[in-house]
Amino acid sequence: TSQGSNRKEFKISKSLNKIMFSSVARLSMRGACSRTSAVTFSALRQQQQSVPLRHFATFLPEGEVADRILQVVKNFDKVDASKVSATAKFSDDLGLDSLDAVEVVMAIEDEFAVEIPDAEADKISSVQDAVEYISGHPMAK
Repeated sequence: TSQGSNRKEFKISKSLNKIMFSSVARLSMRGACSRTSAVTFSALRQQQQSVPLRHFATFLPEGEVADRILQVVKNFDKVDASKVSATAKFSDDLGLDSLDAVEVVMAIEDEFAVEIPDAEADKISSVQDAVEYISGHPMAK
């Protein structure tokens, strides 16, 4: 019986050690995490304040965008280059159907190394629409 009670005491002692260890470990981790988080957020705040905004968003000049888009549209094989202007509409002025317009928008994406979401691409129906979209896109190159 003394051996049986020793086993119970050992099991209870072992269980208490696990509980105490896990509690202490949790408290230690909370302290470490909060110290780390405070340091990380503090470092990020300092870094954010010291980096100029121009590194986050660089917009191309509208004139450059317009020239490049006009060139892309003029080079499209189904377009009469003499009809291309800054105000030309893809279907009315250039005679492009919806599939051709999609191809022009894809060529513009390639030219500026951007991906235009379908919902936005559907709104681009003229040279001016394309210029406005690309000029306002911070990742256009």
